[in-house]
Amino acid sequence: MIPLVDVYVGLGSNLDEPATQVALALEALGELPLTQRVGVSSLYASRPVGPQDQPDFINAVAHLATRLSPLALLDQLQALEQRHRRVRQRHWGPRTLDLDLLLFGKQVIATPRLQVPHPEMKARAFVLVPLAELAPTLILPGGQSVTALAEQQRSPDLIRVLPYNPG
Repeated sequence: MIPLVDVYVGLGSNLDEPATQVALALEALGELPLTQRVGVSSLYASRPVGPQDQPDFINAVAHLATRLSPLALLDQLQALEQRHRRVRQRHWGPRTLDLDLLLFGKQVIATPRLQVPHPEMKARAFVLVPLAELAPTLILPGGQSVTALAEQQRSPDLIRVLPYNPG
């Protein structure tokens, strides 16, 4: 039997009722094959990265335990984005749902399709703050504390909207 691996997924949406899109995606993550949802951060509002001519985002981070391989999990995440009508019109553009595989256990993965840890996560408060809320003692591959990185990236543009409440 393949052992369970702790993984963290970043979620974001700024189209078609973003909080609802994120909530539906969080529910769907718990239904992925060979995967359990372990925990979920609060929802946060953030300014977009890149073009500012788009609505603010709602972001969260989910902690999953999976028996899927990294690429099989990536395939599942991309299929979920497609079910939410994700259209990639421009880099860092608006989207109904964006799912980023942030961490896959302690693995460092560098392939053309997947880089883990996510290469941009250390510079993004909308990833680090909810990740630190969810897993305050987490240490990234390479030895950096998620909580310390989150403190360095804190921004008044990141606002905790509400705790996630499945129901």
